[in-house]
Amino acid sequence: MVTLNPETFAGKTALITGGMGFIGSNLAIRLANLGAQVTILDSMIPDYGGNEFNLYPVKDRVRVNYCDVRDESAVSYLVRNQNFVFHLAGQVCHIMSLSNPFPDIEINITGTAVLMEALRKHNQDAIVVYTGTRGQYGPSVSLPVNEEAPTNPKGIYEISNLTAEKIIKVYNDVHGIRSTLLRLSNIYGPRSQMLHSRFGVCNWFVRVAMDNQKIQVFGDGSILRDFLFVDDCVDAILRTSISPDAYGEIFNVGNDVPVSFLELVKTIISVAGQGSWEYAEFSPERKAQEPGDFYSDISKISRVAGWRPKYDLEEGLAMTLEYYRQHREHYWQ
Repeated sequence: MVTLNPETFAGKTALITGGMGFIGSNLAIRLANLGAQVTILDSMIPDYGGNEFNLYPVKDRVRVNYCDVRDESAVSYLVRNQNFVFHLAGQVCHIMSLSNPFPDIEINITGTAVLMEALRKHNQDAIVVYTGTRGQYGPSVSLPVNEEAPTNPKGIYEISNLTAEKIIKVYNDVHGIRSTLLRLSNIYGPRSQMLHSRFGVCNWFVRVAMDNQKIQVFGDGSILRDFLFVDDCVDAILRTSISPDAYGEIFNVGNDVPVSFLELVKTIISVAGQGSWEYAEFSPERKAQEPGDFYSDISKISRVAGWRPKYDLEEGLAMTLEYYRQHREHYWQ
């Protein structure tokens, strides 16, 4: 088990792919505040969550490259001399993958292969952290879901994440590029895109409540999920990046305190002090893709990297709502 000291990343170099997005920007701010030299790679594809304002607190302390993770020349240049590479760039819309699978294949799979080949050729000493999704498991066989559970994803998006994970594992095992593979559950918090509901259900519910509208609760609202505040997610990313026992390993990054969707919605409305809710029927498409209850077993990452969530749901939602109340104009249009 390692200790995450304030000086751990001081003077270190770090590349974040997708660094203007939700999780990437929160990670960039934390690293910059820890004294790291941060480089951002982001193609700013519309609707994917990239937002220049996300980096406002550290805008003069990070270097930004507007390029695509599939660009071999750019990636080969950017990976040189990096101590850490945090690979967060990807097509992250599950719904899009149902009608157009090619962005998932091109960005999540090809982009990952481009990145790992660049590291193999130009910087095999870098430490890589990849952020996949709990959707790689598909429907849960037993709860809580641990890392030994079968992977039977129900969509191209989840399949592409699983494939990217396996590509990185090969480069870890065959080429010695130390890599940690994370499967994230339902991250929420500041700096998420708030323009549409295609990903980040908790953040979207926050917007609906802040607009004083009705949140739709599908079915009877009893489906269980684990929701994790983004600061806790960033902490997990950083801890596993400096844990030698984590290299080559897969970890769940979630919350072992599950809540139902109905409980989530009622908590959002309570913390926000506005909004309402109503039951809604599943559409045939949603019903076909709904994997049912899911919450993570996080005992492995706790044991190896000393990580556990610090924030409960009410605390995380309070900080999320406060951020969007202060900066609403940068996310609502």
